[in-house]
Amino acid sequence: MGLFLGLGIAGIVLLVASLALDGVLEGMFDGALDGLFDGWLSLPVVAGFVSMLGFTGAIVLGATGTGAGVATAAGVIAGFGAAWLTWKLSRSLMDDRGTAAPREDDLVGSAGSVVTAIPADGYGEVLLWLAGQPVKFAARSAVPVQRGAEVWVEAALSAGSVRVRPVDR
Repeated sequence: MGLFLGLGIAGIVLLVASLALDGVLEGMFDGALDGLFDGWLSLPVVAGFVSMLGFTGAIVLGATGTGAGVATAAGVIAGFGAAWLTWKLSRSLMDDRGTAAPREDDLVGSAGSVVTAIPADGYGEVLLWLAGQPVKFAARSAVPVQRGAEVWVEAALSAGSVRVRPVDR
């Protein structure tokens, strides 16, 4: 039973080490096995297998007393299950494709309010909502716009400036 518990603890230690040594096991072969195991040799997968083999073997050996062979077989089956689940979880986390980052063109047509008055020949500031967050932009307008007025974005001039027009109500 001590060997099985040692394997279980070694798997947990390997899992903790994988947090610090991420990608080391894959990099050890320097592309020689590129794509052959497709993530099966990652430290979390190996750690899941080893720890589940050890702890399941210890439980089966202690609970049933059937012998080391049956405990090892049960541990290997449970270890492959844990390795497969770890592999699937890590693949789904790596393949997660979120929405695209917002761009300046996403501001066109949005409403905002003037924070600093906009003169006819210069820049002022407007507060716009970009991806759910309030963001201040430098703003130009064809006509002067007073502080607090509601405006619509006509164009994105650069990453930090927009052209606006006052909203007529």
